[in-house]
Amino acid sequence: MSQSSIPELNPPARILLGPGPSNVSPRVLRAMTAPLLGYLDPDFLEIMNGVADMLREVFGTQSGFTLPISGTGSAGMEAGIANLLEPDDVMVVAANGFFGDRMAEMGTRQGATVIKINTEWGKVVDVDQVRQELKRHTKVKVLSVVHAETSTGVLQPLEELSQLARDYDALFLVDAVTSMGANPIDMDRNGIDFCYAASQKCLGAPPGLAPVGISNKALNAIENRKSPPRTWYLDIGLLRSYWNEGTRVYHHTAPVTMIYALREALRTLLEEGLTNSYDRHALNGRALRAGLEALGLQTLVPEPHCTYQLTSVQIPDGIDDAAIRNVLLREYNMEIGGGLGVFKGNVWRIGLMGESSKSSNVLLLLSILEKELPKAGFEVAVGSGVAAASKILSN
Repeated sequence: MSQSSIPELNPPARILLGPGPSNVSPRVLRAMTAPLLGYLDPDFLEIMNGVADMLREVFGTQSGFTLPISGTGSAGMEAGIANLLEPDDVMVVAANGFFGDRMAEMGTRQGATVIKINTEWGKVVDVDQVRQELKRHTKVKVLSVVHAETSTGVLQPLEELSQLARDYDALFLVDAVTSMGANPIDMDRNGIDFCYAASQKCLGAPPGLAPVGISNKALNAIENRKSPPRTWYLDIGLLRSYWNEGTRVYHHTAPVTMIYALREALRTLLEEGLTNSYDRHALNGRALRAGLEALGLQTLVPEPHCTYQLTSVQIPDGIDDAAIRNVLLREYNMEIGGGLGVFKGNVWRIGLMGESSKSSNVLLLLSILEKELPKAGFEVAVGSGVAAASKILSN
């Protein structure tokens, strides 16, 4: 193939309203075009310090150690599980969706004894069931849960599970991939020992980094392992030596431009204000839910346990899941997500995350559904969805 026959890269500018990634602001994209620096350049080390400081604020921790793992949210998950667990350690996973199941799979691959408490998808975890499971074991090393389950749109309360972890002296591991930036994490207040997130959802940066927050208790557990973690690339002890301001020992080549992007995304978030961001995500999510319900569609997760940044809506009988999503993509340049696991083909997952969480996106999607659903055989009152959403947005 000759070079002249290879077309210039020109992907379409989509409106990303799926489960991630979300749209990225021009500010973040501009930051990625800044000149490259070496991974030990003093100016880059100052950028690293700033990123770690901002992450502490967003995680809600005063003393925790923070860094962005080079990799997507699943790398953050694997880092937590691989560093906290040793072979034959006991891990209790409170699973109520696809990503809780992934936690359990990763724990098993580390050689741990994994007890998975299965909760019906779309429901919050039963705290009493977790308590009974913890009572059955002399020592549980890790209790883990997903804060905002991306496969369903359930927001799991953390306070009672955190207290159980304290009561049974277990490390509390929390997946905040879809919640960070849209819901308070409050690591210190919630007693979270290891929390990981992702850059591409409510933080509004491209995919490629997994912000991580680690408590002193978790760091002590990592330092006092009997054997090194089975992962070298995700070894927190080694990564900490690079991200620790007092050491700066080379580990791997940092993804410099991605760290620029995360820095600008965090700066944008903190300029808006964390509470304002939480309120914006909640307002747009409530407007979307009102509009969908006015169209006669049923949301999967009732309030107060829904995530407003990701709404799962049940697909009406007779409506072709893929066909509607394809129309949105090809005719309106808009992406929404399909279902995972038991909900594949049965729900749409609509994300209003980060830069994508805008009232204009809510109204645009609802107006499109008002037009396209009747063509597919599901009658709606034209204008009802937009009207219901507009009422929420105007209050």
